[in-house]
Amino acid sequence: MARRYDPERRQRIIDAAIRVVGKKGIGGLSHRSVAAEADVPLGSTTYHFKTLDELMVAALRQSNEGFAKVMAAGHAFEDPGADLAAELARILGDWFAGERSGVELEYELYLAALRRPALRPVAAEWCSGLAEVLERRTDPVTARALVALMDGISLQVLLTGGEYDAAYARDVLSRLLEAGGPDPETGSPARRPAG
Repeated sequence: MARRYDPERRQRIIDAAIRVVGKKGIGGLSHRSVAAEADVPLGSTTYHFKTLDELMVAALRQSNEGFAKVMAAGHAFEDPGADLAAELARILGDWFAGERSGVELEYELYLAALRRPALRPVAAEWCSGLAEVLERRTDPVTARALVALMDGISLQVLLTGGEYDAAYARDVLSRLLEAGGPDPETGSPARRPAG
């Protein structure tokens, strides 16, 4: 029997892996469970992804792309007069306003890097990619701090089951920007007064 050409198979396997994690968590992810979800032979999953880590890397990369695109499209990153804190709070709000299970899935894959070193470079890419977008409006240190703060806010919402509070997010993001953002006259990072 001739092998059927299926150019979309690799993508279907990645999509299936994301669905499996969404339904069963990281613990339910296996080549076998993904093959069943994608309706492909088991050998197809191992052909495209030799290890489970390779499959998880592809799934995490795809999950990261959605949030990165939203960030990159934000108008506040190009307009120096736009309220950056408000824009970041809005983006987080839009993300949480979507399907909550999708946000949980992205963080489950992201946090899997704690136990799976192969995922760490992808998690780091996500953080550095967001920081690069933010550097259009602030210095590199503040950009990294903003990413960390947004991450922390997101984790608190997810882990406590609470509701996202856009006003709180805007307030703390504003404080961080005021404390560490570039001096508008010199362009150099602002220094917080001692004491």
